[in-house]
Amino acid sequence: MCGIAGWADLGCLPEDREKRVRRMTDAMASRGPDGAGVWTGTHAVLGHRRLAVMDPEHGQQPMIFTDDRHEPLVAMTYSGEVYNHPELREELQQRGHKFRTGTDTEVVLHAYLEWGIDAVERLNGMYAFAIWDEIRGRLVLVRDRLGVKPLHYARHAGGVLFASEPKSLFASGLIAPAVSVDGLRDLFASAHTPGATLFRDVHEVRPGTIVVLDAAGLRERHYWQLTARPHDDDVPATVGRVRELLSDIAARHVRADVPLGALLSGGLDSSALVALGQQAGPTPLRTFSVDFAGNTDHFVGNSLRATPDTLFVRAVAEHCGLDHRDIVLDAAELADPRHRQAVVAAKDAPALGDMDTSLYLLFRAVREHTTVTISGESADEVFGGYAWFHDPERIGAQTYPWRYFTGHSGTYQALLRPEAGAELDIAAHREAQYRDALAGVPRLDGEAGLQRRMREVFHLHLTRWLPHLLDRKDRLSMAVGLEVRVPFCDHRLVEYAFNIPWALHTVDGREKSLLRAAVAPLLPASVTARTKAPYPVTHDPAYHHAISEQAHDLLATPTAPVWSFLAPQRLRDRLNRPAADHATRAGIDFALNFDLWLRNHTGHNGRLAGHAPASWS
Repeated sequence: MCGIAGWADLGCLPEDREKRVRRMTDAMASRGPDGAGVWTGTHAVLGHRRLAVMDPEHGQQPMIFTDDRHEPLVAMTYSGEVYNHPELREELQQRGHKFRTGTDTEVVLHAYLEWGIDAVERLNGMYAFAIWDEIRGRLVLVRDRLGVKPLHYARHAGGVLFASEPKSLFASGLIAPAVSVDGLRDLFASAHTPGATLFRDVHEVRPGTIVVLDAAGLRERHYWQLTARPHDDDVPATVGRVRELLSDIAARHVRADVPLGALLSGGLDSSALVALGQQAGPTPLRTFSVDFAGNTDHFVGNSLRATPDTLFVRAVAEHCGLDHRDIVLDAAELADPRHRQAVVAAKDAPALGDMDTSLYLLFRAVREHTTVTISGESADEVFGGYAWFHDPERIGAQTYPWRYFTGHSGTYQALLRPEAGAELDIAAHREAQYRDALAGVPRLDGEAGLQRRMREVFHLHLTRWLPHLLDRKDRLSMAVGLEVRVPFCDHRLVEYAFNIPWALHTVDGREKSLLRAAVAPLLPASVTARTKAPYPVTHDPAYHHAISEQAHDLLATPTAPVWSFLAPQRLRDRLNRPAADHATRAGIDFALNFDLWLRNHTGHNGRLAGHAPASWS
């Protein structure tokens, strides 16, 4: 998987260029515990941290291609996995290319040598990489189609610094970690602006996009976007095509030269992948689920989750013959400030309470057994699995359908100081972002009514909601050196599902009809009949008690940076509520995490020194 970083300038870089890039790679050591490297040229320095997955004995990076005099022609630093690398390798060998390693990294490098920038259109996978092309005098930054792997950049003088994570940019000493007001608006509005981050002047390479720095300046080019196409397959043909795609995708995703496993919740998505993965592999697949101490005693069903995961996990493990392990977490682990600190530092963003902490702890435990794991992330976005896809009122509202589900839009925003809320004007920001998002939706001529609206809903989820989930999963897994693969993000599957009419997506009157039909023969009936359930949370009241004590300590610190934004009395009101409902707990968690993030990224405990509008002082 790895972490990448670097600095390029068409002028002459200073003498300390290598030292600064080494600091950048050191800031992401957890992304690559198996090795580090830096290549230095006159106009560019590339850095790398390696998590060895393919050909662990070889493939050190940055990877360089030289001429007959051993002068560098092209240098590359690469993160990710290209799943069709065996086919590309064979084609390139037929064209005369010779390989020294068994890595997909070398295949991508030779693909660039053969086809130039257009090589990206041939790649199937999750990846982010940077190429310094000495021949053409240019830096090329590339990110995969769905944005599974992160890549950030910032301008400096006449050049560009880039890295997998913002913290790496800041480690250069050339970019200051200033909070972006528009970034805060996105945070509280639950609206992701493509290309933007929480930090001023720090940008993301957009999914499916190439950013180039050369003599013509800095510019970007989209090499992939969702397009609207007619869907002519009937129900049996559609189910068959989904099954065919999933079988091929699963077989590609279980390739690795290191131990591989899968996350299993007992839901349809993860169960489908482990069943397909088990078919593709010669030995029992290692699987892992998360559970919480005391949940059997404290669990209370609701409209989102009627039953715990445990019985369904057991049914899948037994049915498929899996090598399964439960990772059980307790309230003390989840509330531990050290774990909260680790999560916020990993994300470079405020954490989402025990959901993020438990995911981090799950990944940490899984890493003791495997280097690579597979996740069912994005199936809900691809096949329409969320409850609000099937709620006419939410679908009919002209706003993001998930708005009323997430704490960002209600619980978190309700904690803001009135003057901060007025200055941010989150409602206006959300409306503007929503309109901008709708303007990018591709459409078929004559498409109208519910089908037109559902195409909008799918596009909104894939471009404005999924990026948040993918970034969360990448940051928390790579913080412990674990590669997480997301097969449902295969662009072939996404393109096909995006153009399936909504009537086919719900042909059996339920959510994810096509996915259920495609994998039903592989799974227990109890799992295929199960209703969508969200990621689990602890129900132990000890967790609420622990974070409430931490919140009282925060309230006793009037100089804490969070009070530049949040109103102490509003947090105090939540602490005084008699019932520890989800909204109350989410608000307390957010205040603690927001404060930690501000401390991590402002460098002091006082006000934000100009990072917030002066009228908030």
